[in-house]
Amino acid sequence: MCGIIGYVGGGNAAEIILGGLKRLEYRGYDSAGAAFLSDGKIQLIKKQGRVEKLAPLLKEIHSRTGIGHTRWATHGVPSDINAHPHCAGGIAVVHNGIIENYAELKAELISGGAKFVSDTDSEVVAHLLLKNYRGDLVFALRETVKLLKGSYALMAICESEQRIAVARHKSPLIIGYGADGNFCASDEPALAGLCNTITILEDGDIAEISEKSVKIFDRFFNPVTRNEEPNLAVSASLGLDGYPHYMLKELNETPLSVEATARAFEGVKERFREELAGVRRVILTGCGTAYHAALIGKRYIECFARIPAECETAGEFRYKNPVIDEHTAVFAVSQSGETADTVEAARLALSLGAKVIAVTNSHRSELTRIATVSVPVAAGPEICVAATKSYTGQIAALYLSAAVLAGEKFYADCAEKIRLIPNLLTLTLESLDMRSLAHVCASSSGVYFLGRDLDYAVALEGSLKLKEISYVAGEGYPSGELKHGTLALIDVNTTSVVIITDEELAGKSGNAVEQVLSRGGKVAVITSLEGVKEKFSGKLPLVVLPKCDKYLSPLLSAVAVQMLAYKAAAVLSREIDKPRNLAKSVTVE
Repeated sequence: MCGIIGYVGGGNAAEIILGGLKRLEYRGYDSAGAAFLSDGKIQLIKKQGRVEKLAPLLKEIHSRTGIGHTRWATHGVPSDINAHPHCAGGIAVVHNGIIENYAELKAELISGGAKFVSDTDSEVVAHLLLKNYRGDLVFALRETVKLLKGSYALMAICESEQRIAVARHKSPLIIGYGADGNFCASDEPALAGLCNTITILEDGDIAEISEKSVKIFDRFFNPVTRNEEPNLAVSASLGLDGYPHYMLKELNETPLSVEATARAFEGVKERFREELAGVRRVILTGCGTAYHAALIGKRYIECFARIPAECETAGEFRYKNPVIDEHTAVFAVSQSGETADTVEAARLALSLGAKVIAVTNSHRSELTRIATVSVPVAAGPEICVAATKSYTGQIAALYLSAAVLAGEKFYADCAEKIRLIPNLLTLTLESLDMRSLAHVCASSSGVYFLGRDLDYAVALEGSLKLKEISYVAGEGYPSGELKHGTLALIDVNTTSVVIITDEELAGKSGNAVEQVLSRGGKVAVITSLEGVKEKFSGKLPLVVLPKCDKYLSPLLSAVAVQMLAYKAAAVLSREIDKPRNLAKSVTVE
């Protein structure tokens, strides 16, 4: 989940690396560092904490070649010592991924006299490079990766060569071609505004990057040519456009996300229909927020198309020996398209003969590259670690996908209904007032989100968001499960948030409200139903949403629970955009 960037050329490497790391910080922000070639020596700067801590330390660096890293810790606590780059002799390396056999490699290196200074798995790569170095860094990297098990995107420099050697296996890595040098990075945003064309490396590739040229070799070390593509990343301002946090800014972009996703779906609708003809069973998989969107997609597919559907977290799915054949479609949902568990789940499904549908906000990701067909989420760049507009974009994409499976007439009706949603989302955002309820949640010992059917899926998302950014404990539960254990947790110090948007299930969910009240617990209700509003008005806090089709109600209630989480985190003065211990793109298991 770390972010890496490299540059070799005629420009100011320190300035370029720093700017790239700032754009990559969503991938990890426990520590940051960089290594530069200057007068034939490596200059190493690294610090625990955010990328901004590097800025004053890089002002005096004069270099044309450098590599940088922003870290999400896997092995070893966040610290200056464990920050990347790692060095051995005159070689420096940065790494995104996990070296699964690092302990064995480290023991062998130590027995040979190597001295380790960090607790990371990545430092073994630096020592292996030094051991394998015979005057050619690319050759040393080739020999080194033969010994590695796990996942890696690697960049290395050494004091005797004015070039960068890179390698990729199950972690994203791209090369950028600039007018005054060449680049490498974890993904396109790092290179926004720096180059017009890029190449996406494939698993097993090794490359040599110099100021004037790029040479790429495949897993057998044969020279290969990979496609050059336009760099579509926009050199966007990192400004907040007047908002105090990116999360609030991106919540307010939810209407545009749904509108753009519905528009983008039209471009893939026919291919999607052709590829899924004859499908008899659907599996949806994802992690975190994407899994919650998949739960909603499952209900859409079963209700609209009457095709059996099931939902699995990707980390469980890939290890359960799933029953899959050529009549199975697997929807792999991932904001980044690089989520390790989801990508590997998709690979497994393909190997078993399934059609794989990528539902992602990143249209050049590994997931889109391996999928049978991609359904675009057009949410645009999302900087806050906690997903908001990408989640509602995923719901919109799954809604339209299910509608296609149900037939042309049904799809036309659904396409018309979803056109109304951006205006309803705007109305929702303008009318939400979560300040009072946010204070209640912020002071609670636990917050329990309850709902039935689609409302239950949103309850899970509400609970996750509150935990992610406010650190207030709690869970999401089906309303009917309240009395099967959870009721024991209810007291005057807890708060329950009950979501009720389905007329047919309103009475059942209303019973859960009464059960919590009778045990002295605090309760709030989020509803779009007039009858529910009348029943509980004056008795408890009500969040009233605009009335809409029940199958599209998750788009409105999701915004409500996400806004509640945002406001509660603000009450507690949390670092909302970069919550502790988390990163946006989870590229390791």
